[in-house]
Amino acid sequence: MFARLWLIFVALAALSDTCQAHDIYSDLTDRADRSCCTNGDCRPVHYRTTPSGVDMLIGDRWIAIPRGKLQYRVLEGDTGETAGGHWCGAPDESGLSFFTYCAILPPSTALLDEHVLRRGGD
Repeated sequence: MFARLWLIFVALAALSDTCQAHDIYSDLTDRADRSCCTNGDCRPVHYRTTPSGVDMLIGDRWIAIPRGKLQYRVLEGDTGETAGGHWCGAPDESGLSFFTYCAILPPSTALLDEHVLRRGGD
């Protein structure tokens, strides 16, 4: 009986942590004021800036992020494991590509992106 109660407690604690971790995305909206996240399509991701824009590592693939999907902000509760990079999206119907709802970068990267735009992506 004690073992069963312990397993239930551990399961509830894990579920609570998962929900709490995802709460950092609950208030995110895109430019059209639509929610970026529906309980599982947002996650911390590594990112890189290139002369042509921003790429994010989704699974094991680097994908280009459309400029209009980028937001520069700090998410309260971010653990820092990806230096502030977060992605909200889903695979397309083929499963070979991804659709980005929102992509979050730390505010300090906005200056770099602005510099790339001025240079024309050279």
